[in-house]
Amino acid sequence: MATIYDVAKKAGVSPKTVSRVINGDAPVGPKTREAVEAAIRELEYRPSRAARTMRSSRSGLIGLITGAISRGDGASGPSGLPDLFIVQAIQRVVAEAGLTLMIADTGDEENRAGALIETFAQHRVEGLIYVADHHQRIETLDASGMPLVLANCFDDAGTPAVLPDDRAGQRALVERVIASGHRRIAYLTLTEGMIATELRSQGYREALEAAGIPYDPALVSEGFADHGKGPRPFIASALDRLLSLDDRPTVICCGNDELALRLYGELRDRGIRVPQEISVAGYDDYRVISETLYPPLTTADLNYHGIGEAAARRLLSLIAGEPASADVERIGGPVCWRQSVTQN
Repeated sequence: MATIYDVAKKAGVSPKTVSRVINGDAPVGPKTREAVEAAIRELEYRPSRAARTMRSSRSGLIGLITGAISRGDGASGPSGLPDLFIVQAIQRVVAEAGLTLMIADTGDEENRAGALIETFAQHRVEGLIYVADHHQRIETLDASGMPLVLANCFDDAGTPAVLPDDRAGQRALVERVIASGHRRIAYLTLTEGMIATELRSQGYREALEAAGIPYDPALVSEGFADHGKGPRPFIASALDRLLSLDDRPTVICCGNDELALRLYGELRDRGIRVPQEISVAGYDDYRVISETLYPPLTTADLNYHGIGEAAARRLLSLIAGEPASADVERIGGPVCWRQSVTQN
């Protein structure tokens, strides 16, 4: 493999002159430049990226910490779409900026983040993005002075964060359901205590209030419940309670599309047709579910791709020296209207 000294010898110049041509950091005469460039082509010389990084203090590397890879085994749960979708969007934006994304997986162990940050610092990454698998509060991370952006999570230190707008998303979905003529709207939530559950429940109630529909706690149940062994589907008993009401719901909104999928099965087992006898809506727009169910599922798009894109752009602006902001950026998505909700 040719070295800078081989190029210098071939071109009849000093190694320092070759460096000036490669880096463009000092003037070089046209004839000298042509001689150096010809030697580079002939010898197929490739400059050392590591050496250039040491000189410029720019590595062209972005670090990303996630658990998406180790969780990508088909396991299900109430967290919604895989955070891998966020990672994909970040990769796209970083590549378009001409940078390289280095991904490290936590192995689903949150306490590994600190060690991974230290490793990234040793590789001189220009900034970091931490991606969580669901909307949550995390412990403050020590980024060793590197720009840091949180995606799908936030901390108490005001680190720049990009989050899903769960409250607005649920409100928009319920408003659309109401506009279709429904007044008895049930809601099967995710696990109690999740931030998404709290925010989406607020959006549900706000939509009812705006339409002048009284809130009825009998219409709200957990679709996932945690009994000490982690969240588990809790649909059958919740559905039994809803169907036993004197004034039964005409539509059931679900905390995510996985719940809606399971609800379809429970209703089918009871001989209840969707949407002719009861309508169903989800949340996430996980298209593997929403577009393959029959009838196709009405749902709210959680827009993980938008979260990833916004997180990457925010980090790039920090790296560029733009003023840091502690404000949280919330990303919304559209209501995806399909055939699982009837017009009443």
